[in-house]
Amino acid sequence: MGESKRRKEALGDKYGQEPYLFPWLPITKAQSQQFINWTTKGSWIGIGLLVTWWVAIRFVGPTLGWWQID
Repeated sequence: MGESKRRKEALGDKYGQEPYLFPWLPITKAQSQQFINWTTKGSWIGIGLLVTWWVAIRFVGPTLGWWQID
C-alpha cells in the first residue's frame, strides 16, 4: 500500500482539501496569499496616487496660480 493511500485513509473526508491558515479562522493558505497580493497591489496604487497628488500640489498648482508656496 502506497503512502498516498495511507494518507487518504487517515484523513478521510479531508483528503485533498487545502488546510486552513489557523484552525479557528476559515481562510485557506491560498486565500491568504491572494489577500497579500491584493493588498500589495493596492498599496502601490496608493503610493502612486500620493506621488501624483504631491506633484500636482507642489509643481502644477503654483504654476497655474492655484496655491502660493512662499
